[in-house]
Amino acid sequence: MKLWEKGIKTKDIILEFTAGKDRVLDLQLAKEDVIASMAHAEMLGAVNLLSKAETNDLICTLLDIYKSIEKGDFEIETGMEDIHSQVEKILTEKLGDTGKKVHTARSRNDQVITDLKLYYRSEIISIVEKLQMLVEKLLSKSDENANVEIPGYTHFQAAMPSSFGLWFGAYAESLTEDLQLLSGTFRYINQNPLGSAAGYGSSFPIDRQITTDLLEFEDLHINSVNAQLSRGKSEKLMMSGISGIAGSLSKMAMDMVLFLNQNFNLMSLKDEFTTGSSIMPHKKNPDVLELVRAKANRIQSKEAEVLAVINNLPSGYHRDFQLLKEICFPAINDMNQLLQIMTLVIDNVEMKSIDRIEDKYKYLGTVDAINEKVIKGVPFRDAYKEVADEIRDGKYESGQKFEHSHIGSIGNTGNDRIREKLKKEIAYFQPEKYSSFNSRFIQKMKKKCNV
Repeated sequence: MKLWEKGIKTKDIILEFTAGKDRVLDLQLAKEDVIASMAHAEMLGAVNLLSKAETNDLICTLLDIYKSIEKGDFEIETGMEDIHSQVEKILTEKLGDTGKKVHTARSRNDQVITDLKLYYRSEIISIVEKLQMLVEKLLSKSDENANVEIPGYTHFQAAMPSSFGLWFGAYAESLTEDLQLLSGTFRYINQNPLGSAAGYGSSFPIDRQITTDLLEFEDLHINSVNAQLSRGKSEKLMMSGISGIAGSLSKMAMDMVLFLNQNFNLMSLKDEFTTGSSIMPHKKNPDVLELVRAKANRIQSKEAEVLAVINNLPSGYHRDFQLLKEICFPAINDMNQLLQIMTLVIDNVEMKSIDRIEDKYKYLGTVDAINEKVIKGVPFRDAYKEVADEIRDGKYESGQKFEHSHIGSIGNTGNDRIREKLKKEIAYFQPEKYSSFNSRFIQKMKKKCNV
């Protein structure tokens, strides 16, 4: 079944090519398509384009479809072009002419954008919740290891004293700041395009604010042409938003791969989180972190892939947009998985402290030694020269520790303030509201059907 069929048969090879992977990927949009269709039917009833009985029949049948999706019984049949065709086919089979009326005042163009907006909104909330768990775990590890000293590196050379308290806290704050970037994406996506039809509005007397309120969108894409422009732009922003998180995860995984290396020997990972070699029995490989690094790097490339599809397209709908699902859906799935995996790994890693007496660490305190001279009144540049001379002449004594007390330093990680920053960023997304949206919406529809 094709919603656009007019009695002229399109060649099978063309149908197969143009349908692409929609029959598989659209299963991820099944719940959203049914929910958006219920909201649309409710609006049609409110403006008297459907009778009360027709509205209730559509909503109640859509509820049955939603139940089958939840049970895992729903499928997009062979011959169906997409999720929209499948749902309308079921409605028509069960309700006859009433089922055919569900598409009144909408197009597949605004239908798919609405489904995607709901899907992306839900996935952002899922990512935010998982990221919050990871950040809280990082902050807990930071507190536990505040005094575990490690080298800080510049140019990949041991440079100054650092600590695992500082290292864990750094990634906690970095990921929290990634939420700031994602919040802009969330705000853009949380707008209602439904009712813009094919991109030029409708001659039906619809009320777009009704669906905006029912679907709990924060705002409305007012201009119908602009609503269509949001296809592609939403995907670009979505990939950009999760790219920041992926960048932090990739860098953190790379650090850990190095720290687990015998030459660094700053971390250890429980055996059950490592893999082995087919010929070297002593190997404990951090494959999990290497794959986190690779998948996170791949996610960061997805914005460019989206741009390669949408750049230079004029306004209006184009079939090119169909390819965006193939780019974005796997990346979103990977992001959710990476956050879960990294939380598990962080929870099972053990830290090792360094010995300042070792040759490779003996110069970690040179900057502190300079600072101590400056505090005693020696001009900084003179103090720098004195310590440099001590190093050159073999007179520099290593091992001494100095106090670092300013906010965001070894002795004062500022984790409480990072927690406040995290709390503020999480609140913007209202995860309690949007994570329960589906269940609340379905309960509201059930009351209409006396279920």
